[in-house]
Amino acid sequence: MRDSYEQYSDEELILRLRDGEEDIIDYIMDKYKNLVKSKAKSMYILGADGEDLIQEGMIGLFKAVRDYDSGRDASFFTFADLCISRQMYTAVQASGRQKHAPLNTYISFYSKVTAPGEPGGEEAELLNVLFSRSELSPEEMIIDKENVENLERMIERELSSFEKQVLDLYITGMSYVQIAKVLGKDEKSTDNALQRIKGKLRRTLL
Repeated sequence: MRDSYEQYSDEELILRLRDGEEDIIDYIMDKYKNLVKSKAKSMYILGADGEDLIQEGMIGLFKAVRDYDSGRDASFFTFADLCISRQMYTAVQASGRQKHAPLNTYISFYSKVTAPGEPGGEEAELLNVLFSRSELSPEEMIIDKENVENLERMIERELSSFEKQVLDLYITGMSYVQIAKVLGKDEKSTDNALQRIKGKLRRTLL
């Protein structure tokens, strides 16, 4: 049965599912399971439990299948990607995690994350995600415990609630466009917030 579904687009399968082919839901959930796991791996950097995040991601995927409207939404993949990310991030926020967990240890600056806008692509060190090579590189900065502590204090003192949310999602590998969709904000204000964050981080680390 699975082989017979592979020749159809997701959008066609959603229509057939709503016409009564209930087996399609299992096929779609299985098809997108690796996407959920990949996102859970990125979100884990925010201090959440990996298995819980996978479960939340699958809930988000189910909601995507349930709510997808081909006449209103973009492709199913884009809609599912948004629903999964939003469900996971909402769960992370609701869990009462320690604030800015990825930034409170020395080693976290060198942890591997997927570069923004490159889901499933090559992993890069967190510093290279925060600062592209055209701006700053790890070799140009000396990161020590004092730097990290200064950075944490700056985040609490100088970043707005919105900027903290943007930073949280950016270091998981999301682009500002994806962040805007997850947070329900416009792209321009999200990009502006990201540029402000980078400026504040540079001033703190240099």
